[in-house]
Amino acid sequence: MDPLTLAVIGCLAMFILIILHVPLGVAMALVGVVGFAEVAGWGPAISLMASEPASAMSNLDIAVIPLFMLMGSLATVGGLGTDIYEVSYALVGHRRGGLATTTVVACAGFGAVCGSGLATTATFGKVALPEMIKRKYAPGLATGSVAAGGTLGIIVPPSSMMILYAVLTEQSVLQLFTAALIPAAIAVALYVLTIQVQVRLDPSSGPRGERLSVRERIRSLRQGWGVFVLATVVLGGIYSGVFTVHEAAAVGVVVAFLFALVRRRLGFKEFLNVLGDASSSTAMIYIMIFGATIFSYFISVTGGADFIVSAIGALNVPPMVIIGLILLLYIVLGAFFDEVAAMVITLPFVLPVIQDLGYDLVWWGIINVVVIGIGMLSPPIGINVMLLNSMNPGIGLKTIYRGILPFFCADIVRLMLLTLFPSLTLWLPTILR
Repeated sequence: MDPLTLAVIGCLAMFILIILHVPLGVAMALVGVVGFAEVAGWGPAISLMASEPASAMSNLDIAVIPLFMLMGSLATVGGLGTDIYEVSYALVGHRRGGLATTTVVACAGFGAVCGSGLATTATFGKVALPEMIKRKYAPGLATGSVAAGGTLGIIVPPSSMMILYAVLTEQSVLQLFTAALIPAAIAVALYVLTIQVQVRLDPSSGPRGERLSVRERIRSLRQGWGVFVLATVVLGGIYSGVFTVHEAAAVGVVVAFLFALVRRRLGFKEFLNVLGDASSSTAMIYIMIFGATIFSYFISVTGGADFIVSAIGALNVPPMVIIGLILLLYIVLGAFFDEVAAMVITLPFVLPVIQDLGYDLVWWGIINVVVIGIGMLSPPIGINVMLLNSMNPGIGLKTIYRGILPFFCADIVRLMLLTLFPSLTLWLPTILR
């Protein structure tokens, strides 16, 4: 069989397996092994099942994934999400739209100790959404701020998505974390601006909360010390050069463990649940990495990636038009797949194109994470929307999507800024390199 035809059949087979609910990593590995066996025989194909995962495991960056997963689980059990929310509320909750602003700021803070978009959405769907509904916030603004704020979990370092991208593309985790700082700040600023515009147009959508006394604010700040300590130890240690990323992850686990222990929130049952959650998330990501490396090898051998690069190179259009089409593809895929799946499926095809066009892979990593975050809000199956709807069945999907629309527009503005002005992403890594 012609190798290119085999590559096309392999891709179709992979999507059919995914539709049949075969786990993504298993589907990619299965198609990769069978396809490679068609090219080189079953002996080399069986060897591929051992050599490619072993090669991936030899990458030290992959060891960071379980550590950050464990740190995020311990932070959740330790109540850090609630703490950062109360601190943010003490500072800005008394302003019009203050609770929605609090939610966005708290999501960014929690993202710095969690690293997961879905976990951030779930946490503040429990912590923030009931508070906003109780205080007569418009359901659309309330759900929109939680769903949009949840996407900050994958752009604020340390992000499991960035670590996964670094492993699959052999980029520096530290460079990606550094590059994400300005885009994350832009995201928070645009979300806050979006909230303020909405409450100016409709003051009843985000009524003011009560103004706390100076003493109550100080007490809230003291209560939130755990978040500041953990974020400072992890991120401060990384950027100051005191820790490597791996050391910072390990120290972060210890600090999060001690914090949960001191607050007496980590009994034996909770500890087992934390280990179970972190282990299952890590195993899922590892299986995806193994499957992706095997599938990528198969696509490379068949020449599928080279064909795509050549075909795009033959198009008489500016490179930015090609980038725009790829970004549109990601938004569509993000509406149907979770953030990890959307990245893993597309990298074997997209990465060679980005390299051929001469773009920086660190820049593309940040763009990749940002656009997948947008897909998490996109209809018909924006995963953050579905999660909020399942947690709050009384709020309809139509209401949630209507509430997300202004934040979606803010995300498009952010994506355009980062795409048209790569220096916003690459300036910090350049001066710190």
